[in-house]
Amino acid sequence: MKNPSKSNLPAKLARGRERFEKWRSKQKTRTRLPEPLWSAAVKLAHEYGVNRTARTLRLDYSGLKKRMESSLSGDTSPASVGPQFLQLLPSELTAVAECAIECQDAQGTKIHIHLKGPQLPDLAALIDSLWNGDR
Repeated sequence: MKNPSKSNLPAKLARGRERFEKWRSKQKTRTRLPEPLWSAAVKLAHEYGVNRTARTLRLDYSGLKKRMESSLSGDTSPASVGPQFLQLLPSELTAVAECAIECQDAQGTKIHIHLKGPQLPDLAALIDSLWNGDR
């Protein structure tokens, strides 16, 4: 495989290659590329093309292409999104809800229902089961 000479490379692509080579020189074993390097490779691929960038940075063409397509579609993989803090605020629904219902059928039978709690059941289904259930 022919390596592009430094004189033919745009400055950004040459700096990218130097950054990748510097990182590789510090690795004792084959190690996965860190996300910041992948992000830099994707940015370079947008500007200079996947093939040229993959050859220059000595990356897997298919892997770079997939990451580039993911960035275009807005898809973020868990690997590219770091841990995030999510603050959960107390819900207004923690207040106790209360409901009183009175129903009467044609024969005059009455049902009084008093419900109290954080979550009320499906009232229509509850009333239907009481009216149509065994009395």
